[in-house]
Amino acid sequence: MNFASKLVQKVKARFVQHKLKYYMDKLTEIGLVDLKAWDDNRLKAESLKLKERVRGGVSLDDILVEAYAIAGEAASRVLGMRPFDVQYMAGTALHEGNLVEMQTGEGKTLAAVMPAYLNALQGKGVHVLTFNDYLAGRDAEWMGPVYRFLGLRVGFVKDGMSTAERQEAYSADITYVTAKEAGFDYLRDTIAMKESDIVHRPFHYAIVDEADSLLIDEARVPLVIAGEVASTGGDGSRMANLARELKLGEDYDFDENKRNVFLTEAGAEKAEQILRSGNLYESHNSHLLTSLNCALHAESLLKRDVDYMIRDGKLELIDLYTGRVAENRHWPDGLQAAVEAKEGMTSKSSGKILGTITLQHLLSLYPKVSGMTATAQDSAEEFEETYGLSVVEIPPNRPRIRIDHDSRIFTHKEAKLKALVQEIAQVHATNRPILIGTSSVEESDLLAVELRKAGVTCHVLNAKNDEKEAEVIAKAGELGAVTVSTNMAGRGVDIRLGGGDPVQADQVAKLGGLYVIGTHMNESARIDNQLRGRAGRQGDPGSSRFYVCLEDELINRFGIEKALPSAHRNLKQDEPLEASVFNKKMEHIQRVVMGQNFEMRKTLNKYSDMVEEQRRIQQEKREEVLTNKDSLSSTERYVRLYHMDRTWSDHLAYVSYIREGIHLESLANRNPVDEFHNRIIHAFEQLPEKIESETAKTLKKLGTNGSKEQVDWEKEGLKGPSRTWTYLIQDQFMEKKTNIFGI
Repeated sequence: MNFASKLVQKVKARFVQHKLKYYMDKLTEIGLVDLKAWDDNRLKAESLKLKERVRGGVSLDDILVEAYAIAGEAASRVLGMRPFDVQYMAGTALHEGNLVEMQTGEGKTLAAVMPAYLNALQGKGVHVLTFNDYLAGRDAEWMGPVYRFLGLRVGFVKDGMSTAERQEAYSADITYVTAKEAGFDYLRDTIAMKESDIVHRPFHYAIVDEADSLLIDEARVPLVIAGEVASTGGDGSRMANLARELKLGEDYDFDENKRNVFLTEAGAEKAEQILRSGNLYESHNSHLLTSLNCALHAESLLKRDVDYMIRDGKLELIDLYTGRVAENRHWPDGLQAAVEAKEGMTSKSSGKILGTITLQHLLSLYPKVSGMTATAQDSAEEFEETYGLSVVEIPPNRPRIRIDHDSRIFTHKEAKLKALVQEIAQVHATNRPILIGTSSVEESDLLAVELRKAGVTCHVLNAKNDEKEAEVIAKAGELGAVTVSTNMAGRGVDIRLGGGDPVQADQVAKLGGLYVIGTHMNESARIDNQLRGRAGRQGDPGSSRFYVCLEDELINRFGIEKALPSAHRNLKQDEPLEASVFNKKMEHIQRVVMGQNFEMRKTLNKYSDMVEEQRRIQQEKREEVLTNKDSLSSTERYVRLYHMDRTWSDHLAYVSYIREGIHLESLANRNPVDEFHNRIIHAFEQLPEKIESETAKTLKKLGTNGSKEQVDWEKEGLKGPSRTWTYLIQDQFMEKKTNIFGI
């Protein structure tokens, strides 16, 4: 580490220590407020007085100590849960707009109650953004009695609610909702034809739970609202067949990290002959080339039961970071159609995109954002640079005593699997609970089969049965439990020793606590630490160990085996290799890859930021039309909104088309980002004229000049889509395409 890096770390360490001292001082002040003598009515009355003072102009900072003391006392009386000192400290850091790192099991849910209560006193609404619907409902039900005791309303939003139910939930003082559901509701609001259909209030303050998953892993995922169902049709089957005819190494190859696939010169010539297309790289063939690239990517890089699964005749994507089915998620249309063609399915993914926003841009609409997670330090630079969020590490309520063992490294997969089964069987014989984190649905199913052959009964938690998630995790700490799971990111449920039974918990503790085993290492050490963090909560005993081999995808991709002595590289043996060299190299590779991914995300932001800027300009103009009741009739207002939405939808289709093929510009020594900006800026500049022209043409056709109030919009061909649906785009495809050309 150079002098500059050491200096930066030293300055940051001093800053964090200064902040922690400030939070300790606040904690002392809160501790001096003794409310035990107050009866419930007095406590409720003082809460109402706080609300009146805030709405009378008193700043939140001035009443923080009193508000936190009241909220803590209320939690103690209503839930029987008095906040720990560290939860008060975390709550103070959250109010200040920081990203709080609290270890697993330290009580993030209760810590969030205090800043949510304090900020809700302003009457502008607070959103607690969770990772999934289950957590939104659970936390609202769990913490709701505290808010209601203090005179505030609490609500939660879930999929399937009516417009009226959503409006009611968002009008509450504190609303628990997943980030994606809040985003989809925002997108629906952006195409509302009447103010009465809008569900959101102006955004105020968001507390982001599982912040690393939402702000880093999911941040760039575009949320989409679409309508006008129409099959893509086209030549998906033809391209799928062509992709199968092309040979790896001869007609196409992978980049060095096996993130993307590209045609060789021979492959391009072969494809041109079969397609009878002429030069594939000429501009008029860009659609053909994009379709073929998608087909090759689907055929060679996307694997069933790893990247996606087929269930009930439907293609379901598997989330890379959680191992769950990613509900209502699609790849970009071209790739989605290619995978469906590969699997012999009729493409149903296409439709007219009406609006889109990334989670990152959605969060930037909130004037104030804070977050909490168990794993933030590894991505502290990205949180600071992208969101302006400083990471504050809150010390644990009890010292962590978990033992993290060195990894065991094997030469090949068969040896690793054999050692895994043997280790699990031996530990299981002692009745100690074990949690095994695997890389995919395929691997979790395979390991479960091998364990059952060895006489070990296990529970499997993966995309095929994730509806049983809470039930499975709740039992994972019981005596003799063996749980095989895909990634644990965003699971949101603590694993309690003994399943929460004190007697059994004591027995498990004597056995060493929960034993966590990872069957692979991830690109990000943060994801590995999420798995490790399932053991050793609240000072419990526990241990973790990773089992890896030289054939694992990450090691294969980055050639880590080259760091080992040459005698071991081509050797197949059942015993583990000496791991010290490997561990150091692996840590280095993880740091490098995290840095690369950060840079990649920054580059990708250069694409989406421009589109978002255009969206906000367009949306501001649309809101002016929607809310202007003085100088436009309702007919003219409807017509103008209709053409604004239609023109914007056409613009998004153009942007999507340009983006899917823009990486090819680097082949002509042009900067893809600059070319992308130039094209979409030129297209956007033409939108106002198109809107005015189409609006005038329609009003003239109606012969009303905007005066007629009753128009049959369907008869006039001006009816919006009969139904809309929402989904998320699996944007890793774009990341891979960006990475291959180093842009």
